[in-house]
Amino acid sequence: MGTKILVVTHKEYPVPADGLHLPVMAGAALAKSVPEGYLRDDAGDNISDRNKNYCELTALYWAWKNMDTTEVLKDGSSIGLCHYRRYFATPLTGRKSILSRGFADRLMSRCSVAVPRARNYVIETNYSHYVHAHHAQDLDLTREIISEKYPEYLDAFDRRMRMTRGHRFNMFIMRWDILDRYCQWLFDILFDLETKLDISSYSERDQRVYGFVSERLLDVWLDANHVEYIELPYLMTEKENLMLKAFGVFRRKITGSMGK
Repeated sequence: MGTKILVVTHKEYPVPADGLHLPVMAGAALAKSVPEGYLRDDAGDNISDRNKNYCELTALYWAWKNMDTTEVLKDGSSIGLCHYRRYFATPLTGRKSILSRGFADRLMSRCSVAVPRARNYVIETNYSHYVHAHHAQDLDLTREIISEKYPEYLDAFDRRMRMTRGHRFNMFIMRWDILDRYCQWLFDILFDLETKLDISSYSERDQRVYGFVSERLLDVWLDANHVEYIELPYLMTEKENLMLKAFGVFRRKITGSMGK
């Protein structure tokens, strides 16, 4: 039994051929074609056609619901999620390298959850950072749903919203039984939110709302369930303009305007 990490993509892109990383086409139901050898998220029980709103979560939902009948995944005792340009890295000194199969298996034999190193917004809380970039009602309605359906999670939600640090990108590696519990909770909340939230006037970017909201819910679930985790570095396979991102956070803090 070993670790498998789904590399979520919407197009053909080089993926490490190491037996650890498996490319999966998110939104395959909407794609004109799917590259040969790629897994697709539109088989069996799936939400592939809602990819424009759920982003990488359509791949997560597919894996959660169908991995037991998928030959390439059923031997995975731990399942991970990363992105075609953003990978977990091996935490060694010197130059970072994409997480190796051997290191991943050894790591997950000693822990149950791994997440990317937390981001610290310094001048923004998790809540203010979200509402300055998106719509406050997304999180406000989410809080209402948690209060009604999962009141035991409310303290963790409020505490996380007040913090400046958080684990982002919907990236993680989880032991299967933990992932199963997390997905049951996560999608129950998001599907309820989908029935209550009117996004008809949202920009194309903000219509990815359920993917954005879920990024803030992972820490809530981990905290409320007292799940211990290990943080791993991550790397981008393409250049990332960190100065521009930092300026965007500062600008939205000062102006109160949402990112477009």
